[in-house]
Amino acid sequence: MCCTNQDKVNCSFYFKIGACRHGERCSRKHVKPNFSQTILIANIYQNPAHEANCALTEAQLQEHFELFFEDMYVEMCKYGEVEELNVCDNVGDHLLGNVYVMYKYEEDAAKAVEALNDRYYAGRPVWAELSPVTDFGEACCRQYENAECNRGGLCNFMHLKNVSRSLKRELSDAQRASLKLLKGNGAGREDREEEEDRYRSRDDDRRRDRDRGDRGDRDRDRRDRDRDDRRRR
Repeated sequence: MCCTNQDKVNCSFYFKIGACRHGERCSRKHVKPNFSQTILIANIYQNPAHEANCALTEAQLQEHFELFFEDMYVEMCKYGEVEELNVCDNVGDHLLGNVYVMYKYEEDAAKAVEALNDRYYAGRPVWAELSPVTDFGEACCRQYENAECNRGGLCNFMHLKNVSRSLKRELSDAQRASLKLLKGNGAGREDREEEEDRYRSRDDDRRRDRDRGDRGDRDRDRRDRDRDDRRRR
């Protein structure tokens, strides 16, 4: 499905960001996906900097965030291979503390949503759903990335919190080692092979459809040339 700013039916903000400041009152449709690699865990990160009497330094705030990020990443890896994890730094209610997790496989995302909605984090119930977000480049505020956004935390595009490269690399390496160990032990191998077979089958079907279309184009071109030749004769 494609949604543009000119779409008068579907909400382009929900399609790009998986959240809309109007919520259920939005005049356009919020089409929730039945399948997606990405999940949204809404309002889960409690940033101390947003508290009125916060006395933490910038270094302490970053340490607090990276402990949360590591905790969340490790937990999300229990449901499947994580390709990307992002945390919003916006202050608007629809984006405040949102965590977006993109899995390699749609099945793992669905499994995570089902499990997380029975969980609590820091004493608060977890609320998770499949998200339509497929491209964080489109969902993020480009002006914020260039330190030029004049809307601040109220911007309707994602302002993502920065994570140190060393922590990202450490978590990525740990996940890769864990997957390698699981594969070596054969744990879940049959299920994963079935998933990969499904993806290959889907890709093969798409390739056949594309080839069939190409052949149809070539046949039409050949018929047109034959017709032109007969006319010239």
